[in-house]
Formats: sequence, C-alpha cells, structure tokens
Amino acid sequence: MPTSSDLPATLHVSHHPAVLHKLALLRSVETEPKKFRELVREISWLVGYEALADARVRPITVQTPIEETEGAELADRIGLIPILRAGLGMVDAMLELMPTAEVWHLGLFRDERTLRPVEYYNKLPDTATVDLCLILDPMLATGGSATAAIEVLKDWGAKRIKLINLIAAPEGVRAVAEAHPDVPIYCASVDRQLNERGYIMPGLGDAGDRQFGTAKALLGEP
Repeated sequence: MPTSSDLPATLHVSHHPAVLHKLALLRSVETEPKKFRELVREISWLVGYEALADARVRPITVQTPIEETEGAELADRIGLIPILRAGLGMVDAMLELMPTAEVWHLGLFRDERTLRPVEYYNKLPDTATVDLCLILDPMLATGGSATAAIEVLKDWGAKRIKLINLIAAPEGVRAVAEAHPDVPIYCASVDRQLNERGYIMPGLGDAGDRQFGTAKALLGEP
C-alpha cells in the first residue's frame, strides 16, 4: 500500500477501528447486496462524520428543563452531490448527519475504452445555493469523474468542496490533488493501484453493481 509520504496532504484516511472492521466485510466477495448496502451506509456515516469536523457553527441560546444555556447550530449550508449511481448509497448516511442538507445529483459514467468520464445528468440549480459541497462516490479510481464533478461545481459557483470516498487508488488521489489542490479527500482506505481496466486493486469490484445486485461485477468485470 502507498505510504503517507507518497500522497498529498489534502488526503485524509480514516483509521477508526469500526471503519477498518466494516471495510473488510465490504470487500468480501461473499457479502451479498443487502449487507453491502448496509456497510456502504455505515462507513459513509463514519467517514462523513470526520469530514464534517470543521463545519462552521454559530452560537445560539437554548432553554433546558433547568435553565437557559449556550449552544450552537450549523452555520454552513451543506450540499450533497452523489455521483450516480453508486453515490446514491451514501446519501442517507450523510442526511442522518446533516438532515437539512440539500441533495443534488450528477450523472457521470466512465467510458470503458478511454476511462474518461462522460456527463449525462445534471440537475444543479442555476447558481450555487450552499456553502459546502460534499461529493459522494464510493470509489476514487482514475480520478476522472471526481475531477469532472469538481469542475462542474466550481463552474456552478461552489467555493468549498470536499470529496468523500470509501476506497481510493493512489492514481486517483494524485489526479484530483493535481487538478484541484484546494479540495480535501476523505476516505476509508487508499489501495495499492489500478489494474489495466481501471479497477482498484484489491478494491471490491464495482460498487454500483454490488449495491444494486448486478452480479457481473462481483469479480471486477465491467
């Protein structure tokens, strides 16, 4: 596996024991789609929790059953941008963390010949309506889709963007950091490398197919 000295400072890899435990189950070829979806949700919650540690808050006063006390409420308007279709499995977990978040979808697929992203769906409003955008995509492989999504959001007017993945390849991490050094990346693991077909090794196969029961990608087949 890559060492921390080989990777950019914008990368944040979770080392929480619960993440490590659930990640091993997520990788297993024996994990069926229902359990796989549950694990995606659980790991997304844990990694998302860490990614939101610096979200901005403002002071408020609340009345307890005993007396008034100082508290805080979220000041940032959060936008969740799942990359279709695999990113959909991460949305519910993030909404549990941030129930007031807006959800906007981007559709990007990877051309299997060029490994480049192709945008096919974009329902963002005309101008940016949030302070912090969280791009949700289980796998950061070549970095093409993530880089394209970040470009779309910056053109939209987003000023603060974070990328949340479950598993990343070093090639994808470097590609995103080179193109967008201002965008932090949060994930549960950085794996060894990509294979010749652009799949992460050891990875977990195709996250979208494993979530939605399309068995063809259990072993990494496109």
